[in-house]
Amino acid sequence: MSKTEAKIAIFRGSPRKNGNTNALTEIVSQRLQREGACVRTFDLYDMDIRPCLACRQCQKDWSRVSCARDDDLQDLFGVICESDLLILASPVYSWYCTPPMKAMLDRLVYAMNMYYGEKRGPSLWKGKRMALITTFGYPPEKGPDLLEEGIRRYCRHSGLDFAGTLCARHEGYGTVFMDEQKQQAAETFADRLLKE
Repeated sequence: MSKTEAKIAIFRGSPRKNGNTNALTEIVSQRLQREGACVRTFDLYDMDIRPCLACRQCQKDWSRVSCARDDDLQDLFGVICESDLLILASPVYSWYCTPPMKAMLDRLVYAMNMYYGEKRGPSLWKGKRMALITTFGYPPEKGPDLLEEGIRRYCRHSGLDFAGTLCARHEGYGTVFMDEQKQQAAETFADRLLKE
C-alpha cells in the first residue's frame, strides 16, 4: 500500500472522547496522516447504528452493499468500500468490544458477505485489511485475547487480511494511562500498517 494513496477508515467504539482508546488511536491516526495517508475517523457512539435483524434482505442483490435498516451505517458502507484499511478501536468491555462496535460488525458480516442467502455468493470486501486497537484494565493474558481472536476469525470468514493488534493496559484509575512506551508502540504500529 503506497503511503500517499492509502485510504484508511478508523471506527472508534469508545464512549469517552478523552479516554484511553481514543488517546492511543489519535497517535496512530496522526502518524498515518504525517506519512501521507488519507484518514477518516468515525465515533460510533455519536452515530445511530442499530442491531442486525438477520432479515437477510442484504443478500438479495450481490452487486452492491445494502441493508434494510435505515440508519447511519448506510453512510459507512461507501466509506468501507473505498478504504484500503479499516481500523477498529474499542476498549474491552466484558471481554469483547463495545455495543456500537459489535452492532456494526454484526451488520457488516451480513451486508458485506453474500453467504447467507439461498446460494453462497462473494465477499464484497475481500482483500481489504483490518487492524485492531484496544485498551483494557485486565492483565494482558486476560484482556484483549478473546477480542483479538474474534476479529481474526471475522477476517478469515470475510476474506479480509488481519493487519495486527495494538493493545495497551491501564493499570487503574489512579494511574496515568499514556506514557512514552505507549506513544512509541502506537507510532511503530502505524508505521507497520503502512509498510505491509
